Amino acid sequence: MRIGFIGLGNVGGKLAGSLLRNGFDLTVRDLNEQTVRKFLEKGANFGESPKQMVESSDLVITCLPSPSVSAAVMEEQDGILAGMSAGKIWAEMSTTDEAEVIRLGEKVQNLEGEPLDCPVSGGCHRAATGNISIFAGGERSTFEKMLPVLKVLGRRILHTGKLGSASVLKVLTNYLATANLVTLCEALTTAKKAGMDLNTTYEAIRISSGNSFVHETESQVILNGSRDINFTMDLVIKDVSLFQAIAEREGVPLEVSPLLLDIFKDGEKRYGSREWSPNIVRRLEESCETEVLASGFPAEIVDDEPEKSGEEVIVRR
Repeated sequence: MRIGFIGLGNVGGKLAGSLLRNGFDLTVRDLNEQTVRKFLEKGANFGESPKQMVESSDLVITCLPSPSVSAAVMEEQDGILAGMSAGKIWAEMSTTDEAEVIRLGEKVQNLEGEPLDCPVSGGCHRAATGNISIFAGGERSTFEKMLPVLKVLGRRILHTGKLGSASVLKVLTNYLATANLVTLCEALTTAKKAGMDLNTTYEAIRISSGNSFVHETESQVILNGSRDINFTMDLVIKDVSLFQAIAEREGVPLEVSPLLLDIFKDGEKRYGSREWSPNIVRRLEESCETEVLASGFPAEIVDDEPEKSGEEVIVRR
């Protein structure tokens, strides 16, 4: 299968790297010329335009920072829709708005193409090794066509139902991760002020009912001080805002979500949009005049599981 990949950022670059590493005929495009050059040196082809990429590929994947950027890549004069034709697949792997992916998907279908929304979850370190989880929304027949590619990109693949359903679940899970991050910041800061050893505190949480994926990853880079999880404050605000919009549309009176948005908007104002999201702990460090740091923790998280072919997750009924 010939694949075009547009968007080689923190997540997209790692996903595209898995395709290249596993021998796919890959064409790439990104605004960062240096990033593109690295892929070309490893054997990828250069995409002159999104239109040219879809014309020369069986599948085009987009992994972009916002719904507006995805829309531009799809709808501009030399965009994906300009080259779309029967049997071509467009897979949106960005974290995006359900309504927007449905709108663009309908345009793809009108040109006899096949859309899927396929956001990933599990951290950049797992994207790098092909061990990340993938949600996929769209027609079952299209999902099955793309499944061999998804099994290279990820470890656990879940067909979530109709187009747009994967995007809903993605922002829902990112909302939960954000809530966990904020409560971990509060727990670690409280432990420090209470005179607890933070190495011991980390292990206590890890072996207890308080453990989570977020603790085993983000707590480590918080304690190291790097706070580098390859995810920034503006992306947290985008994702939680998308979740909040779904809840408001459905009339769900959320209480925690608006508070999380206030916390991260304050963090963005203090430290900048591109500050790493775990550094939201600085708000508490500054307020309490302390540092939530401990020795022995890594500056970044590396996936030490061997790369393995993915499998579909079967939903229990």
